[in-house]
Amino acid sequence: MSAAGHSLFIADLHLSPALPRATALFKQFLRDAAPQAAALYILGDLFEAWVGDDDLDLPFHLDIAQALAELPRQGVRVYLMHGNRDFLLGERFLHAAGASLLNDPQLLDIHGRPTLLSHGDAFCTDDHRYQAFRRQVREPAWQAAFLAKPYAERRQMAQALREQSEQEKAGKAMAIMDVNTEAVATALRAHGYPRLIHGHTHRPARHVHEVDGQRCERWVLPDWYEGGGYVRCDAAGCAAFTLD
Repeated sequence: MSAAGHSLFIADLHLSPALPRATALFKQFLRDAAPQAAALYILGDLFEAWVGDDDLDLPFHLDIAQALAELPRQGVRVYLMHGNRDFLLGERFLHAAGASLLNDPQLLDIHGRPTLLSHGDAFCTDDHRYQAFRRQVREPAWQAAFLAKPYAERRQMAQALREQSEQEKAGKAMAIMDVNTEAVATALRAHGYPRLIHGHTHRPARHVHEVDGQRCERWVLPDWYEGGGYVRCDAAGCAAFTLD
């Protein structure tokens, strides 16, 4: 069993059969780096789309769940957070993957350091249209109505939403799709000035925010479209690593 004194953080893998390289990198990561950790935190968008836990009936998705489930057997805790693409991941998938669901945001003690975890899209408050959509699809009534539709119809709707999103992003200023610094500051203030780790923006970096005289680190996780990467944290701090 793992007795490691570090944890790993990933997000925005957007796994799908259409991205075999990302899938191969992820499986390599699960074989090599992840078993050495005490815990793996997946902060949203593990999958490109998830239209309900009957998605687990697809061999590709079941294979990913089974690969993840090897980690708890090796003593590595697995935590999962919903992203903007896979917010319908449910109990069936969590059970198959041996994972526990996190709230967004979630404040945890990570190796002695208060750390706020988030997917990150909630901080992109300048994108008003997206935030309205986010509120809508997180409503239990909307989700229940969506999940009641036939599987094929849900898949078609998800594809249409992805295409609409890509078209809208092409017409938006890049700054609108990044986090709003005041929204970040508000979250840091509300949670006692912790370290913050998130994904979503696909702009990996380490930032330092001065909030009310407190210095707060913000680590942004990379996406896995062109390669892969993760952040590793232990009692001494955090560091970023790339995979290719």
